[in-house]
Amino acid sequence: MENQTDRMLIGRPGDAPKSHWKVEAVKFSMALGPKRAAVMSKEEGMDQQPSRPTWSRQIEFTLAGIGCAVGLGNVWRFPYLCYRSGGGAFLVPYLLMLVVLGIPLLYMELSVGQYTRRGPVHALATVCPLLKGVGMASVAISFIMCTYYNIVITWALYYLFNSFQSLLPWQSCNNTWNTPNCTDHATNSSYSSTASQEFFKYRMLGQTSGVEETGTLRWELFLILILAWILIYLCIFKGVKSTGKVVYFTALFPYVILIALLINNVQLPGASDGIDFFIVPEWDKLRSVEVWVNAAAQIFNSIGIGFGSLLAMSSYNSFNNNILKDTLFISITNSLTSILAGFVIFSAFGYMSHLQGIPVSQLAVDGPGLVFIVYPQAFASMPVSQLWAFLFFFMLLCLGLDSEFAMVEVMVTSLLDEFYQPLIRIFKRKELFVLAVCCVAFLLGIPCVMQVGIYVFQLMDHYTAIVSIMFLAFFEILAICWSYGIKRLSSNVKEMTGKKPNIFFRLCWLIVDPVLITVILIFSIIQFKPARYGDYVFPPWAQGVGWVIALASIIWIPLGAIHTLWVLPGSLMKKLKLSIKPYALNDTKGGAGEPSVSVISSSMKLPEKSQFETHF
Repeated sequence: MENQTDRMLIGRPGDAPKSHWKVEAVKFSMALGPKRAAVMSKEEGMDQQPSRPTWSRQIEFTLAGIGCAVGLGNVWRFPYLCYRSGGGAFLVPYLLMLVVLGIPLLYMELSVGQYTRRGPVHALATVCPLLKGVGMASVAISFIMCTYYNIVITWALYYLFNSFQSLLPWQSCNNTWNTPNCTDHATNSSYSSTASQEFFKYRMLGQTSGVEETGTLRWELFLILILAWILIYLCIFKGVKSTGKVVYFTALFPYVILIALLINNVQLPGASDGIDFFIVPEWDKLRSVEVWVNAAAQIFNSIGIGFGSLLAMSSYNSFNNNILKDTLFISITNSLTSILAGFVIFSAFGYMSHLQGIPVSQLAVDGPGLVFIVYPQAFASMPVSQLWAFLFFFMLLCLGLDSEFAMVEVMVTSLLDEFYQPLIRIFKRKELFVLAVCCVAFLLGIPCVMQVGIYVFQLMDHYTAIVSIMFLAFFEILAICWSYGIKRLSSNVKEMTGKKPNIFFRLCWLIVDPVLITVILIFSIIQFKPARYGDYVFPPWAQGVGWVIALASIIWIPLGAIHTLWVLPGSLMKKLKLSIKPYALNDTKGGAGEPSVSVISSSMKLPEKSQFETHF
């Protein structure tokens, strides 16, 4: 037993004496079994791997979580879905989905991340080896999204720089890029277009007629994309230590701007009509299944469930952190921000409808056009328009940045968890590896800054944010709630916080959420509509490319299952039984006989900055 224990423990100068750790590890391994077991494979390499860093202060994780959850979707996708789904009627399913889906599933993800202290790949491989591909799919979908999500930040920067002109360039039709059909006043006519529409379409994008026509590289956007990635790199190159400092500004400052915009907008003529449209429900809309599916999809996309970002961030928490407090704070703040943004946007809609003399319901609003066409158009006729334009696009930049570096952090965390030694051997420093990840994502985003870019963006967004995420959510719930089990998960939460999740959360995890996700997934498949941009419908070959993009994340689920069954020992039946047993993959690394394990309990007094490093 003495020799076995020698292999279990890896000490460092300054730690407690090795004999003390031996005794404690043996005691706790006998008492707790696999409760916090982690195989210490590749022991020599582990000796050189630094202990996992933690947030300098717990408020940094909370702010980073808010920054990750609160993003461009709150001021773009949420108001657009409200507008399309009958205004206030959308708030009913949205708030219901928040309570029964958003909060319980975020609680589940944060619990798994904090307990395993690993990114999504290792965390899912721990709780359900058969579905470890769900973690890999989360990393893939986050990386795909970060390549095109940064394009929205690029657009925001482009508008931001153009806001410093004495006359806003989208304010009039007296520009070289304007067509004879341009009008200074908003219109729904198919024969004319507004100055704001033409600035977005012809000046910034140089948009082609379709995805078949690629056009040339938009050099201005290309250079701004480089700037955007430099900003991202500077935010994350030191890991949670640099991210934790940045989020104090990027997570909090948007609220200052939102409140300032709201105070300004509610004083505009017609603002009350827009706000009425936002808060007064059209109850007939609730009969549409699509409205309920959209509400659930918005909760997933906005909070970031299934993307792995918050799970990765929670892995840097202290083991005894109060997860429920963070869960409630992040999810409720996220939804309140969406509603606050709704008041800001719809008050501007009311102002636009007043200027045009048409009802709010007849305004032309579609996708990215909400924040890059309709809202800039509203600025053009406001007093001190340059100031409001600058503030709005600076807010978009802040909202985009913290969501973007959360997605990049998922890839960085997961790769370092799995390949720390080889990556450090190649790149020498973690900062250089982060730079390499940013460079690859930048190169993959270049098609989006070509003239065909808006079509590439729309195609990627449709098949990633809408198609893939529901599959991921379904299998994640299957892995954690049913395979790992509510009993184990509740026990983990109790070990960390001293208190089990209440009956509401356990019921949601066991029955309500799996059933809801299954129903939503089925209706999403039945009511699936091919990607389109405005009136342009993508050709079949482009739809095929879209499905390849979707499969780039989903394919990891079956591949992960096949790999698990391949590496597990025994007959096929034994492999299947082992594949749904937590820590089964870890046990295979210990060789014949008992695996060498180190058990760490929250009740065991560790040094403040423990040098222990555990693999899950």
